Amino acid sequence: MTMEARILARIRKIPRGKVSTYGAIARAAGYPGAARQVVRALHRASDLPWHRVLGAGGEIKLRGEHAFEQRFRLEAEGVTFRGRRVNMGLYEFKFLKRKALRRKKKR
Repeated sequence: MTMEARILARIRKIPRGKVSTYGAIARAAGYPGAARQVVRALHRASDLPWHRVLGAGGEIKLRGEHAFEQRFRLEAEGVTFRGRRVNMGLYEFKFLKRKALRRKKKR
């Protein structure tokens, strides 16, 4: 599986009403420090829950109308904000660790 395919698979796992960060998705895909590749994969792909992916600390990194659309979509899913940031304590999606995934598959 390619790097981009693993990143896209992790993005698709983020459920409605939850969010994650570019860095967390990169780590979950097995590529820590590859947050920019997450951005690139989101930019190239379609049919993804792109609005559920945020910058560090829950900040919307898009600008202009795209930022308004992202916030609108998140609020429509019930996600709340504290100022300009998502309340990550309530809405951050935690990916399973890779070891936990292997154990789960063996059962």
